[in-house]
Amino acid sequence: MRKLYFLLPGTTGKFGGGGLWAELKTCALAKQICAAEVVTYRQREKDCAFLTDILPMTDAQSSIFVIGWGFDVPQLVAKLQGQNPNIVYHAHSAGYGFDLPPEIPIITVSRNTMGYWGQKAANGLIYYLPNQISDEFYNANQPRDIEIVVQTRKSSQYLLQQLIPALKNRYRVEVIDSYVEDLARLFNRSQVYLYDSAEYWATSGVSEGFGLPPLEALACGCTVFSSVNHGLSDFLDPGFNCHKIAGYSLEYDLHRIAQALQQSPDFKLIDSLLAEYRQENLLARFKVILAEINDFFEMRSHELSEESQLATTINSLNTKRINRLKIQRILAKLQQRLTRK
Repeated sequence: MRKLYFLLPGTTGKFGGGGLWAELKTCALAKQICAAEVVTYRQREKDCAFLTDILPMTDAQSSIFVIGWGFDVPQLVAKLQGQNPNIVYHAHSAGYGFDLPPEIPIITVSRNTMGYWGQKAANGLIYYLPNQISDEFYNANQPRDIEIVVQTRKSSQYLLQQLIPALKNRYRVEVIDSYVEDLARLFNRSQVYLYDSAEYWATSGVSEGFGLPPLEALACGCTVFSSVNHGLSDFLDPGFNCHKIAGYSLEYDLHRIAQALQQSPDFKLIDSLLAEYRQENLLARFKVILAEINDFFEMRSHELSEESQLATTINSLNTKRINRLKIQRILAKLQQRLTRK
């Protein structure tokens, strides 16, 4: 198995956030299967190798580069392809607009993102490996002294300016606008968690790649009111394991939240849901995915070294070809009409 180099712009300061933590967890999973390490490419850090330093020392026989920072992908692909052809794209959010050649396998964190790349990279290798819910996120079955909790980051104007002020008149509401050291403890103290990111991602131009906080809140026994945009639709099921937020009117949201505070979620249903995102399942999936990717790069390595065509090229489903297929379809329909006459 080739060594995996997970490329990140940096691991501290402005690079902190959900995407970074998810990537670091994926690297930690990979280390249980094969050799793997984090490599930074913008910010030099004491405990990480730097891409410019290690790139000349890598080769296609022994290494694979895993890229995942959406905005940097085109530049990284251009930089890496001339040195080492073994590149994997770890796709979180969708909608950045770039295309990828079929020789770059794609590992997606949600089925929503997999569907996006299934259409955009129709003849590439695509796999599904969801993000991990860490073991510290579990229901501690303790008294909950916070009725409602919400994090301001990614929250909609409706949530911050209408729903929360209305709730504060009736309940104990904890509004979090900074980094939380022990998020699992906060969720275990809370009855209801509110999350509404549809507006944020609509204005950002890309998708919610996964949406860890609602799933982590569910794991800790919270009743979740959330939007179900993009990657959230993978696991949120309104009426069964959550409630859809911003449902029809402010008054109806208040009514449903009041009801939820008087009830307990179905923990058996939640435990069944969470199994897909725990380490045991992810390790089993990751082993299969990495074995297939390694086999693919082995085939590619022989092809390149022998300068032979071992595979017949499949026509890409690019814009030019799509337009040509549309014209062919129109002409075929016209031909059918003329034939009938």
